Amino acid sequence: MMLQAVIFDLDGVITDTAHLHFQAWRTVAAETGIHIDEEVNESLKGISRMASLERILRLGGKAKTFNEAQKAALAGRKNARYVQLLGTLGPQSLLPGIAPLLTELKTQQIKIGLASASLNAPRILQALGLTAIFDYCADASRITHSKPDPEIFLAACRGLGVKPQACVGVEDAQAGIDAINACGMLSIGIGSTLREADLRLNSTQELTWRRIAGLMEHTEKATGFRR
Repeated sequence: MMLQAVIFDLDGVITDTAHLHFQAWRTVAAETGIHIDEEVNESLKGISRMASLERILRLGGKAKTFNEAQKAALAGRKNARYVQLLGTLGPQSLLPGIAPLLTELKTQQIKIGLASASLNAPRILQALGLTAIFDYCADASRITHSKPDPEIFLAACRGLGVKPQACVGVEDAQAGIDAINACGMLSIGIGSTLREADLRLNSTQELTWRRIAGLMEHTEKATGFRR
């Protein structure tokens, strides 16, 4: 089966908003008397807002301190601060190599999808000037199970009208790589510590159309059939 689509994560792949998340979470965590550092922020990659809050509260020993309504309020304050910070994003915020790759995918008539846990994904794409480039953005608000469950990648495949076996997924978090692998897509990991990725790259600068097409071709030859 020939390559029909490339499905991207957002944070750490298309742009880097991790520092914005960190600033917002640090502010909200401090309100509850919890200090978080960059290591904690790294552990929040790829998981939903509420799952991130639950993890922060557990790490701070306050997992049972807040009821559901209070947790929702904390998550709301975090998001409000994060949305404020998103005002600093623009086309210049794309990670290295991403703009020419998206252009080449369009030239090759490869569909482009987004599978991000961020509820702000549409807003971020708009700020980056990419809304018209992406053929489908999976709606994170409709996703029941967070990565490493494959649900959001399968939703992106359905939205694009393609089978997972005809797709390549790109992630920078281990939970995301596990999700891609679980739904039968080929996986590309951005980061030297990721495990089980079909192709692992050090940065988005190395993420090119030639490498993506080569991965698909190599897999077909290795397995003896077209995916």
